[in-house]
Order: sequence, then structure tokens, then C-alpha cells
Amino acid sequence: MSNLPPLNTETIWAILNEEIDDAVVNKLVWHYLGYRYDETTGQWDTSQVLPEWRDEYPEPPNFLENRPPTVKLTRSIPAENKQLLKEQLGFKGYKIGEFGPRQTRRATAANWLLSYMQQTNSKSE
Repeated sequence: MSNLPPLNTETIWAILNEEIDDAVVNKLVWHYLGYRYDETTGQWDTSQVLPEWRDEYPEPPNFLENRPPTVKLTRSIPAENKQLLKEQLGFKGYKIGEFGPRQTRRATAANWLLSYMQQTNSKSE
């Protein structure tokens, strides 16, 4: 998965603006959750995945097509990071009538990735 876009605010905006394919959005979340695909075995390596994800999802879930893993993703965002899209990026959300479950799930993925960035940056300071 080395062909993933960098994890930065431009990528987060590209997710929100639907400029990045759904499959790539999923791969980004999978990567930062710790899922790695082993080409030689054809299996997912979950050794870096937290047990609460690995136990429920031994293979990475499709966050944009399925509600349950997206709910779990939402719940895994620390409370202080729930509003990062609005607070850091000024994202105002989608307009009524212009969004559906898929866009909501993309926003959840974007917020989780932004939260991941925030937590990673906090640890390195």
C-alpha cells in the first residue's frame, strides 16, 4: 500500500471533496489502523492492529459501505478530537440534500484520520 497519498490536510480535504476514490480512503484507514496485506501469503497481517479491531475485523472492513465499522471508527475518536474537521479545517459539513450515508462515512474516515494525525503529532512533540 505504498502508493497511498500522504496523510496531510490536503488529503483530508480530497476525501471530503470526493477527489479520492473510496478504495483509497478505505486503504488509508486500514493502513493507519495497522492492517498490512502480505502479497506472498495473500493474507492480512494484523500484528500491528489493536485487539479491539483485530478481534472484530480479522480482515479490514469496508468503512464506506458498512455502517457498523464506521460507528466503531466514530467511537474510537477521542472526545476532544470529534470536531477537528470543523475546528482545524473549517469544514462546514455537507448541504442538506447533497449528501447521503457514503458522504457521512467519508467525513467519519476523514475525521478519524485527522484525529490520528493530531494524536501522532502530540506524541512527537
